[in-house]
Amino acid sequence: MTEKQNRQMSESFLIGALLAVVGGFLDAYTYLLRGGVFANAQTGNIVLLGLNLAQMRIGRVFYYLIPILAFAGGVLAAELVKRRFREHPRLHWRQIVVAVEILVLAGVAFLPRGDLDVLANVAISFLCAMQVESFRKINGSAYATTMCTGNLRSATELIYRFCVSGDPQERKKSLQYYGIILFFIAGAILGSWLAALYAERSVLFCCALLFTGFGVMFIRGERER
Repeated sequence: MTEKQNRQMSESFLIGALLAVVGGFLDAYTYLLRGGVFANAQTGNIVLLGLNLAQMRIGRVFYYLIPILAFAGGVLAAELVKRRFREHPRLHWRQIVVAVEILVLAGVAFLPRGDLDVLANVAISFLCAMQVESFRKINGSAYATTMCTGNLRSATELIYRFCVSGDPQERKKSLQYYGIILFFIAGAILGSWLAALYAERSVLFCCALLFTGFGVMFIRGERER
């Protein structure tokens, strides 16, 4: 595979949409089932850490500090995978990241709720960091699959540019961002529904989506060749 081919298959809107559904799902999953923690974007956890620190609730400070540190570790791990497997002849390094996500989430599905929630949140924060660090563009435009603030900012800015310039490419890019946000919301809705039905096992749905994305990257690679 050439670098151009790898970029095209792993930066498609389809892959971005699948990962956004996973991102929204995991945020709902950890908040509803794993102790009210946000595993994807760490802003909420940092705020809660600060509030508990102000009240000198040291135990709760560490409760929120752990997923924050796990997220930082996930970023480092993604960079290590990229460096180690960037020139792999058969797999794109991002496929390896997806494979790690599948395996770890499958393990999380069988961690009972309660005392092991911390371990589940650490694992999911770590994986979300790997995902957001590894999948950073759709069709050449920067985006995120585990949070919406940056996507919303970019989408709104591009709509403004379209209104000023009339350039259809600006509108197309804006709709792409809004589409990713809608898929993220869909993932959160699915996470809420499936969590009520299947509890901790509901995260296996994310494994199925990730496995689909893993396979799609192979198919697109074959088409390019």
